[in-house]
Amino acid sequence: MSGSIVPAANLPVVATGRIYAAARPFLLLGIGLLAIEVLVMAFGIRPFYVPSPSAIAANIAATPGAYLAGLWRTFLETALGFVAGSLFGVAIAIVFHRWTALRELFFPLFIVSQTIPVIAFGAVVVLWFGNTLFAKAAISFYVSFLPVTVNAILGFSSVDPKQVELMRSFGASDGQILRRLHLPAALPQIFVALKLASSLALVGAIVGEWFGDTTGLGVLLLQAMYNENVVGIWATIVVSACLGTGLHGAVSYAERRIVFWGTER
Repeated sequence: MSGSIVPAANLPVVATGRIYAAARPFLLLGIGLLAIEVLVMAFGIRPFYVPSPSAIAANIAATPGAYLAGLWRTFLETALGFVAGSLFGVAIAIVFHRWTALRELFFPLFIVSQTIPVIAFGAVVVLWFGNTLFAKAAISFYVSFLPVTVNAILGFSSVDPKQVELMRSFGASDGQILRRLHLPAALPQIFVALKLASSLALVGAIVGEWFGDTTGLGVLLLQAMYNENVVGIWATIVVSACLGTGLHGAVSYAERRIVFWGTER
C-alpha cells in the first residue's frame, strides 16, 4: 500500500508546471502587446501607420457583433473548404500512388491549375454559384487540396517496399496494406500539409468574400479600406490572425492525438 502512495509535495509542482505551460503563450502575448503599446506611445506613432493594441481592442469592442458574425461566417467557409480539400487531397494521393499512369497523366494538370491566380478563379466561381457560402468554400477548397495531395504522395512513397512484400507474404490485401502501412507512414507528412492548408483555406475564404457579400472578415476588411479606417483594417487582421491560429492549433492538437508516435522521445 505504501509503495503506491504519491508524495503530496509532488502534486502542487506538477499542477503548477501544467498551469505555467498553458499560460506561457498568453503571458508572452501579453508582454508583446504591452511592448508595442509602450513603443507606439513613446515614439508618438500615428494610428494611420501603426495603431496601438488598445486602439485596436477599442475598435473591436465598439462593434463586437459585426466581428463575431464575420468571424463565424469566414470560419464556416474555411472549415468546409479545408475539410473537403483535405479529404479530396488524400483520396487523389491514394489513386495516384496506386495507379502511376493516372498520376503521370493528371498530376501535371493539378500543378498547372495552381498557377491560376486565386482572384481569377474566385471570379469564375462566384459567377457560377453566386455570392454564396458554397462559392467561398469552393475557393478555399481550390487553394488547400494540392499541398495535402503532394505530401500524402510523398508519405506513401516513403514506405519500404520490403515491408509491403512482407505484408503480402502474410496474405494482406491491398486495402489492408493501405490502412495498416501506407496511411500510418504518411500521416506525419499529411499533417504538415494540413497545417499549411488550414491557413491557405482561410486566405481563400477571405479573398472570396471580396467579390461581394454581406458578412465575413473579408467584407469587414474591404469596408475598413474604403473608409480609410486603418484601425479597422488592423482590427480585422487581428481577428483573422486569431482565427488562423485557432485552426492551426486544432490541427496540431489532432496531430498529437492521432500521430501519437511522433511525439515519443
